[in-house]
Amino acid sequence: MIVCENATIRKTNDTLKRMLLKRITKPGKYSTAIDGFFLSRRESDEYVENCFCRPSIGIVVQGRKKSIIGSNEYIYGENQCLIIGIDMPSSFFVSGAKPDSPFLAVSLNLDAHIIALLASELPPVPDVRGETHKGAAVAPVTFDILNAFLRLTSLLDSPEEIAFLAPGIIHELHFRFLVGPLGNALRNIHTTGTHGNQISRAVTWLRDNYKELLHVSELARRVNMGTSTFHKYFKEVTSLTPLQYHKRLRLYEAQR
Repeated sequence: MIVCENATIRKTNDTLKRMLLKRITKPGKYSTAIDGFFLSRRESDEYVENCFCRPSIGIVVQGRKKSIIGSNEYIYGENQCLIIGIDMPSSFFVSGAKPDSPFLAVSLNLDAHIIALLASELPPVPDVRGETHKGAAVAPVTFDILNAFLRLTSLLDSPEEIAFLAPGIIHELHFRFLVGPLGNALRNIHTTGTHGNQISRAVTWLRDNYKELLHVSELARRVNMGTSTFHKYFKEVTSLTPLQYHKRLRLYEAQR
């Protein structure tokens, strides 16, 4: 069964790869007619992308990539996906990309409203004692997820169908990630009353008020947490202390 699924994933990957090679012939990250859906191609290892990444799903279709999200490093390659559940300072490096064998990837911004809606309708996930809820994680892609991205990419050739079909595929992708192995962390960040959601609210406040001086105890009170608890969960989710996060955010905004 696993061998059969792996063969199906390889076949789907080959189809998606051909589509991307035909559609994007020059290096770059390209927006599409589908809001929040991007296609990427890199042909060398020299390019480094530094950004404050918003919640998103990224799948490597060809090549390898190293991402530094917060203070954690993730190395992943073909048919693996990176999920970022909260705004995070990030750096991305491709590995082994060449003009005749470019790095190829697709990505989709996550919609907090869809996640919250689905999380409220899905059966609750058991609260695993000691489970951490990191804001980013890498996992193998499943056939259902890769196939959904293939269908989303195919729609770009039929722009008149995008408004009718893309929302359903995007909704499906959110659902499949929420019921997958990384779904518990995503739900924790987007479910009201959880520690993850409190940290998410703190991050939103920081993004909106990055020019202000940071008083950690005041920010903790703003999201109804004690200062020590806030420190603990902020670092668990973002891998950074609140002060480190604020410093990285201000530096990024100054550069931008």
